[in-house]
Amino acid sequence: MSWNSPSVVVVGTVAFDSIKTPFGERHRIVGGAGTYIGWSTSRLGVQSGLVSVIGEDFPQAELDSMKEAGMGLEGVACPEGGKSFYWSGSYHMDMNGRDTLATELNVLADFKPVIPEAWRKSRYVMLGNIDPTLQASVLDQMDERPELVVLDTMNFWMDIAIEPLKAVIARVDVLTINDEEARQLSGERSLIKAARSILNMGPRYLVIKKGEHGAFLFHVADGQVQYFFCPALPLEDVVDPTGAGDTFAGGFIGHIARRGSTDFETLKQGVVVGSALASFTCEEFGTDGIRSVSTGELEDRIDAFRRMTDWKPQLVGA
Repeated sequence: MSWNSPSVVVVGTVAFDSIKTPFGERHRIVGGAGTYIGWSTSRLGVQSGLVSVIGEDFPQAELDSMKEAGMGLEGVACPEGGKSFYWSGSYHMDMNGRDTLATELNVLADFKPVIPEAWRKSRYVMLGNIDPTLQASVLDQMDERPELVVLDTMNFWMDIAIEPLKAVIARVDVLTINDEEARQLSGERSLIKAARSILNMGPRYLVIKKGEHGAFLFHVADGQVQYFFCPALPLEDVVDPTGAGDTFAGGFIGHIARRGSTDFETLKQGVVVGSALASFTCEEFGTDGIRSVSTGELEDRIDAFRRMTDWKPQLVGA
């Protein structure tokens, strides 16, 4: 496949993060949803085309590494004199909760995603967590309907832009949110009822992420909600969970792209692959955990998931 036609178009931030956890801290390391998604798909041998914006302060060496890994950067704008998006956060001792210490939009404040013309027939599109009107503008730029569109969002957009969000949700195939967001979007406490309500909004599939407790994949067939659950892999050391959800998304859509199928079984596999890749991200700060993962290491971790969930059915009382 040529560089001019990536398998997956990824729209998301390429940024700087400063992160503090109970295990240490790092200042102004490379982060952003688009960055994690791109590194994740690259570990599967899948080329991605990043659509984002950076400032002139973003290091050229990092861009070179991303390009060498298989990320097309023709869709990354760099306004003259601009500064990159910056986020700083501190994690609680349980590594689930975190406090945002600083958010500097910088060039992201005026970001308008522009899909390179050669990418507008790409089969797979990953819409990272940005303004839903911008997510919709990406779909408007595609020459034809992609085979699969995955959309990530969060409660912030549910609070301030619910109608544009619902409009773009109706146009995608897969929505990924966490359990709290699923309940907010649907108004339902039960995740099964929440899934049915959200799937009635238009998407074919719904992924509900539960952090360290794994992820659900939902689908409606013959009027019944079908679901698949993948636990998170227990890790001896969780150093930094930043970007784990984006790494999951990259592994999920990357697996679908390399298999060339969008059926329920393939998406189930994608949930496992995404979860396996996300586990590497949690073990190091920033992108250090994901960017060096080998095929053998990934296969070993997927096998660990298989062993962890393997069991033999037995009749009650037998």
